Amino acid sequence: MNSQDSLLQLENVLYEKKGSIAYVTLNRPKVLNALNKALMAELKAAFEDSRDDSAVRGVILTGAGDRAFAAGADISELANDTAVEAEEKSRIGQAVTSLIENLGKPVIAAVNGFALGGGCELAMACTIRLAAETAKFGQPEVKIGTMPGYGGSQRLARLVGKGRALQIILSGQIIGA
Repeated sequence: MNSQDSLLQLENVLYEKKGSIAYVTLNRPKVLNALNKALMAELKAAFEDSRDDSAVRGVILTGAGDRAFAAGADISELANDTAVEAEEKSRIGQAVTSLIENLGKPVIAAVNGFALGGGCELAMACTIRLAAETAKFGQPEVKIGTMPGYGGSQRLARLVGKGRALQIILSGQIIGA
């Protein structure tokens, strides 16, 4: 392995560099790549490394397995959060999506399966979204009494227009690729 090709193995994120491309893979397929605190911290580290490595010219973000890019927040973790902990996680998510959006290098979301809630927000933060025919996008968190907490309401309106964004966010509707 030469200096341009490296592999960093984390617990929840696979991070690999091949030549000038960094590959970031959400790696919790058994729980549809649900976003927990540990995964978000590792995602931030991977994108910071990509940003700071001058050999990296672009990043591809995807999810492990064939069922989900990321199915949103890890509900089992959310169920026990206090309001303060929920706000902290929202701020962490905002920091990660802002890092992705402002990386200074193109980031391509390769979306397979579900991209819901925070997963949809991660995809929206990317420069380009490429979706498999089976991809499903949405912000269904309204159905459990929360809102897109990673800046998704703003990004979605910029991507699809205010009216369609409101329809998607307020209804919790899931749309196909």
